[in-house]
Amino acid sequence: MREIRQPGSYSYVFGRYCEPIATVEPGEVVAIYTEDAFEGRITSESTLPSRVLGEYLNPQTGPIFISGAEPGDTLAVRIHEIEFTRDWAVSCFIPSFGGLTSTKLTPTLQPPLPERVWVYRRQPDGSFSYDPSKFSIQPTPFLGTVGTAPDLEALSALTPFTHGGNMDVPDVRPGNTVYLPVTVPGAYFSTGDCHAAQGEGELCGVALEISARVTLSFDVIKGRKIAWPRIESPEEIMTVGSARPMEDAARIANTELILWLESEYGFDRWDAYQLLTQAGKLYVGNMVDTYYSLVAKVSKRYLGGSVSTAPSS
Repeated sequence: MREIRQPGSYSYVFGRYCEPIATVEPGEVVAIYTEDAFEGRITSESTLPSRVLGEYLNPQTGPIFISGAEPGDTLAVRIHEIEFTRDWAVSCFIPSFGGLTSTKLTPTLQPPLPERVWVYRRQPDGSFSYDPSKFSIQPTPFLGTVGTAPDLEALSALTPFTHGGNMDVPDVRPGNTVYLPVTVPGAYFSTGDCHAAQGEGELCGVALEISARVTLSFDVIKGRKIAWPRIESPEEIMTVGSARPMEDAARIANTELILWLESEYGFDRWDAYQLLTQAGKLYVGNMVDTYYSLVAKVSKRYLGGSVSTAPSS
């Protein structure tokens, strides 16, 4: 299996203007090494973010050119495995960042939260804790940031939008397939920002950030155009909407899920609307980024005998 590492400097954007670091064929399984959201600069409780971090966060490994991907296609990203490449993760408070403090986009007159760092170390039972006498967190690894290049602009690696990006959605995890729009030749796929664990919403803005080796494979679904990211697990189908205010992100996610049920699972639009009203689920991926990401989902048991859109193994 081929391994892909970032040569030289990491990219902090999703865009078509950087040279691809590798070319991957559809169906090829590759291992991609990712750095944490801080590029490994925060290593102890005394390493304050303001002293070591630059202006940008979320270094991306990529872009990776996917052979055969063309605008109007869908890129299916199958997540096989996420292996941590160190035995500790880090979380912290960053001034003017997070869900319960003043930020650049939601300013108030209150002072920012104090800087503080927590280093969670791997415990004998596999959990992570900064103080086992307080609490431990079982790992549920996922990719915080995964996406393709937008067709024109370059978007910050902190931004989730139609291309995917920094969605911080825990369902972007091993065993699931993420579907992303292709808007440039080769898709220009990038990923990073692995989380050892994260609660829904990523409340303080910083999950259990960790470096990782991520095993992925790609398929190109020709001529199938999607507007927003989709996710498929063995049990559910999901759509992700990213916007502000949060209710618009919810509307995007639910609308896209209804359209998916209508176009590919044979539902009447209004029956699909009823189904999501009675049996749909909705959760917050992040409530801290430039846009908020919400996930709408529904169980596959309501889909009858419809064929999954996921490419066969």
